Amino acid sequence: MKILALIPARGGSKSVPRKNLHELLGKPLIAYSIGHALSSRRITRTIVSTDDTEIARVAKSFGAEVPFIRPTAFAQDTSLDYEVFKHALSWLKTHESYEPEIIVHLRPTCPLRSSRRIDEAIELFANQSEADSLRSVSLATQTPYKMWQIANGYLEPVMKLDGMMEHYNCPRQRLPKVFWQNGYLDITRARTIAELGGMNGRKILPLVIEEEIVEIDYEDAFPRAEELLKRVQEGKVCKTDLEGRYPS
Repeated sequence: MKILALIPARGGSKSVPRKNLHELLGKPLIAYSIGHALSSRRITRTIVSTDDTEIARVAKSFGAEVPFIRPTAFAQDTSLDYEVFKHALSWLKTHESYEPEIIVHLRPTCPLRSSRRIDEAIELFANQSEADSLRSVSLATQTPYKMWQIANGYLEPVMKLDGMMEHYNCPRQRLPKVFWQNGYLDITRARTIAELGGMNGRKILPLVIEEEIVEIDYEDAFPRAEELLKRVQEGKVCKTDLEGRYPS
């Protein structure tokens, strides 16, 4: 089975300038996600989609392929993942006659992953033919059942719960569990993108991640990521939880 890891890494970033090349323990951030993909036993090809020639050069030096430079139109702040992935699949089909069945979406913003967990997720997804995609989630620290919006000058609950009066005053334990998409990984099928016009489709498998995840969207996330990576490298965190071929 052709399983493609696609790592999107544009050159622009408002929160952290040149974020994908920002050093983390002496290595560029993007190197970690490339390492995770190359360590996988199930992923058969690893490609970085970028609009930036420096990122392309660095990605190649860590073992990823960069067969094309992403058009600027798909590298804006408002660009959708769907646009990026559709472009990549279209380019690969047109120029290489390459069509993967499954695409693993690895964001450079998550430098701590288990390659074994990636393979387990691929196995789960590959065996569920009716599933359109898989998305990693974590138990949310805040519940939308206690959130509000303001309408016409008055508070209205964001969520409603049938059969329960003033659910927003109930103990959290009595409310349904909710999960937050955490950026650890997403998996989709080529047909989901081509036929359903989106990244996820209608049937989305959950991959619940219980260990701590650091998603680097802002500068202040780097110290915690460095701390956890050091613990991994020093053997203080179980490799089965946070393993991967971290660049040496």
